[in-house]
Amino acid sequence: MSAEYATFGLAPAMRAGGVLAHGDYQVHRDFMDFLVDGRPLLFQLSDLDAVSPLASDVPPAIFTTHVRRLLLEADAPLGGGRYVIYGCPECESLECGAVTAVIERDGTDIVWRDFAWQTYETVDLARSGYHGIGPFRFDGDQYRQELERLLPAAVADGGARPGPDAPTGRRVLLIGARVAVLAKLAAALRAIGIGADVTADVAQVSPEELRGYRAVAFGRAITEDERAAARRAFTRAGADVAYVDGLAPVVPVLLAQIEHALDRSAPAQRRLVGLTAADGTAGVDVTSTCRVTLVAYRLDRLYRTHAQEVFDGVLESGEHRIALDARAVKGQSFLVARTAGSVLVAPMVHH
Repeated sequence: MSAEYATFGLAPAMRAGGVLAHGDYQVHRDFMDFLVDGRPLLFQLSDLDAVSPLASDVPPAIFTTHVRRLLLEADAPLGGGRYVIYGCPECESLECGAVTAVIERDGTDIVWRDFAWQTYETVDLARSGYHGIGPFRFDGDQYRQELERLLPAAVADGGARPGPDAPTGRRVLLIGARVAVLAKLAAALRAIGIGADVTADVAQVSPEELRGYRAVAFGRAITEDERAAARRAFTRAGADVAYVDGLAPVVPVLLAQIEHALDRSAPAQRRLVGLTAADGTAGVDVTSTCRVTLVAYRLDRLYRTHAQEVFDGVLESGEHRIALDARAVKGQSFLVARTAGSVLVAPMVHH
């Protein structure tokens, strides 16, 4: 079988959760994405909201089965030797659609071929095939080494845990004085699958607990001295956390800020890398063709929140300037830009 060699890799990725413009919740998912020649394979699928089977919230035994399948040590889940490469981030149903491919050995090499969008047990490549993707030929040893890093390691009680490079869960600590806002934010975080706790003082939290957090969000009422004290507490505990300074008491905006802080992927492996908002114009920078939505959140004089979707379209790689509805971004307003895997927030600047 002819196919040029490509390198195979894995890298942490996420499907950003959040509160959408119409009020629905979008679930947060952490997963390992497939890198082909150093670039996420998902980027070749310009308008796809999906995750790989190697997700952090999959039970260890099922996670191991997914890895074993990719190693061709377990039977293919679909007919014709087809394996799920990306699936629905909200459920595991094939009816929602999945990107599948044939994975097979060719001598000592591993080949991924015949990529397709599949919604039934069988697939028609002429109608549903991704004809511009693959085939990819991977060196068998390099391919195996990458995947074996994710295999479970035995623990004392006889169970299993994900390997050291597998995705991990997320927890966020919210520090602030406005209890009502923090309670709503914590509830929204939990609704999208992120653990959240609320406190007014980290001095009451043990170092072991502090090490369990991945992000810390400060309310606007927290002083610089209090923020500095919190940072020192996390440093003493040896916790690697991202810090978020809340822009406004608007839950979807705060949620988007936290989602961005939780994204630990390399900038080169993100689609959405830049957002500016000034004088009714948005500046959006994307690294590959993808669908981008822009939602404006505005606070009126009574501090009521108004949300309006101001853009929804597919953008090609590069920098873009988008004119916005002046009514949606007047006064104190904020812009949230979202792709399937990235989210950014910017306050609207008026000169």
